[in-house]
Amino acid sequence: MDNTVLETAFVDELSKVNRKLRTMFDARVKAQGLTLARARLLMHLAKNEGATQSELASALEIEQASIVSLLDALQKKDLVVRRAVKDDRRANGIFLTAKARSEADAILAFVVELRRQILAGIDEKDLSAATDVLKHVSRNIGAVA
Repeated sequence: MDNTVLETAFVDELSKVNRKLRTMFDARVKAQGLTLARARLLMHLAKNEGATQSELASALEIEQASIVSLLDALQKKDLVVRRAVKDDRRANGIFLTAKARSEADAILAFVVELRRQILAGIDEKDLSAATDVLKHVSRNIGAVA
């Protein structure tokens, strides 16, 4: 197989997998009034409560303006609260509400099960190699962007 054909096939499959995962995930969290972006933010906060908006934007690799709108939407749903950071009046730490913690637990259970299902039958060695390839692609994208 010619390199161009192989590269095209790889990027096409990567795009298909991304789209299918997003569609599947969005369908699952839609009932909770969430999107993939909002759910990712909740999951990150579940492990990093008190993170600032800047820290969240950096960790999730999204723009500051996007994080603000995501947080506004989650705050309207009573899922997060903003609290002033003790030593920096300009920054807010973001915390989950009790309601959000139960939603985060449900999402985490779904993610664990989804991972188990979509990776079924894939050898650990192959999964490790695929992960290495994806990390390399991600670094290359970062260098180009």
